[in-house]
Amino acid sequence: MSDQPVRPQPHNEFEKVLSGSSTQVAAFDTHDKSVLEKLQHFLHSSPAAVPLIVLVLSLIVFGLLLGGKFFSAFTLTLILQQVAIVGIVGAAQSLVILTAGIDLSVGAIMVLSSVIMGQFTFRYGLPAEFAILCGLAVGAFCGFINGILVSRMRLPPFIVTLGMWQIVLATNFLYSANETIRAQDIAQQAPILQVFGSSVRFGSAVFTYGVIAMVLLVALLWYVLNRTAWGRHLYAVGDDPDAAELAGVNVKRMLTTVYTLSGLICAFAGWALIGRIGSVSPTAGQFANIESITAVVIGGLSLFGGRGSIMGMIFGALIVGVFSLGLRLIGTDPQWTYLLIGVLIIMAVAIDQWIRKVAG
Repeated sequence: MSDQPVRPQPHNEFEKVLSGSSTQVAAFDTHDKSVLEKLQHFLHSSPAAVPLIVLVLSLIVFGLLLGGKFFSAFTLTLILQQVAIVGIVGAAQSLVILTAGIDLSVGAIMVLSSVIMGQFTFRYGLPAEFAILCGLAVGAFCGFINGILVSRMRLPPFIVTLGMWQIVLATNFLYSANETIRAQDIAQQAPILQVFGSSVRFGSAVFTYGVIAMVLLVALLWYVLNRTAWGRHLYAVGDDPDAAELAGVNVKRMLTTVYTLSGLICAFAGWALIGRIGSVSPTAGQFANIESITAVVIGGLSLFGGRGSIMGMIFGALIVGVFSLGLRLIGTDPQWTYLLIGVLIIMAVAIDQWIRKVAG
């Protein structure tokens, strides 16, 4: 019997390539992908491509149906104004969904923060600037509680944020006593609360400060997610938290930070909401949670986490805005908007599943 050690045989093609024993390396390397595979890999590497294509096609279709009426600068900037709040809240939702979570409390946190800003100013006579800081702090605190419950106690994000939604919603109505602070009173005593409703004109195009804030926020988050270690860690946590932990990422701290930041962004959306509607109303923005999830899903972010682009979320929000305004200008029943958006949501999830299955 030979004393030479027995060399283990490779068990798969990957091991054969590493051991140099495969005679099919050339065939493996030169395998031509089909058109469908190339498309799938492109969409996997560019998740914002699908919503961008849908957005361009929808603009073309409504442009052909409505002519110059739809492609006017005023109409296009009006769409931006309509989606500004959804875009800001959608940015918060995007961060959470990228970690494979979900936040059903975003809308309630937004409204409570706006109520805090208004009530602290008019009920207690505090400076509006200080009231705004208090509202931002309340939003961040609500997000922090969500993060602690999800990361430290390992409770499901859906259940945690569903409970927080109910708690914050009830707190909002109990604290405000269903009182609406009128736009005229705010304009006279605390105009800074309405600052995001102010606008600048470039010809016939009208940009509110709320739209500008949304664009700047999304640009900042895009940079952070794609150009910083924190962004890479966030994607890693969403893709595989156990592997991220082994790689040295503090998953619990990351989750807590993400939910806290989400709450802070929602509070900022509450400030922008006051500018958008002019008043402080405890009943405003009731569907912001659903609208933000809609924008995220249509925007190509995976509900399983770890894949997607915040730019896709903006494209998703704009798609909803284009359909809503376009169908309204055509004169169709508003229910068609909900029908088409529902179809887009299902199609977006189906495409995401297909991409994950083929490229995984």
